Amino acid sequence: MNETALISDARRGDLDAFNRLILAYQDMVYNQAYRVLGEAAAADDAAQESFISAYRKLGSYRGGSFRAWLLRIVTNACYDELRRRKRRPTTPLEPVDDFDEEIESPRWAADPGESPEEAAERAELAQAIQRCLNELSPDFRNVVVLVDVQGMDYAEAAQAAGKPLGTVKSRLSRARRGLRKCLQKFWELLPAAFRLGEEFPS
Repeated sequence: MNETALISDARRGDLDAFNRLILAYQDMVYNQAYRVLGEAAAADDAAQESFISAYRKLGSYRGGSFRAWLLRIVTNACYDELRRRKRRPTTPLEPVDDFDEEIESPRWAADPGESPEEAAERAELAQAIQRCLNELSPDFRNVVVLVDVQGMDYAEAAQAAGKPLGTVKSRLSRARRGLRKCLQKFWELLPAAFRLGEEFPS
């Protein structure tokens, strides 16, 4: 994919080019929204809003990392949703099982090559990680997802978050400490390196 050419064509109103950009980035956008918001339906809405907003704002894109530019829009969409929740608290619309536990979104369905036991363990760990992410403040959650889930370097994450580099590094450090502490409650699901007394891999 020639991203630069697609962006240029999309800025001239080529919807096919923009749709190809959506296909390239839809999983990343949804993943960011889901990890920040913690709900599949809200993440779908935020992702859709983000792409609509991105299309409208393509004229303001001035080069550099398109991924960071797009994730900045996603971040803003997630913060808008979190502000709406504060004004009108709602109950998550996630499906639940017989024990009132949230069922993992189909987006995180198991690899067909996994055994049932491996799939169950992976799903449990994914739910534990999401619960711990939800305990972080939105600002900390956003930064740790940008770096540790999306794989951004600090500079790109700072651009996506719209914050100074030092702020991103500080928030990331505190977010990782919070996650480490929270995940000890789920120690039996964790690889040995993540258990109490062990440091997170750097």
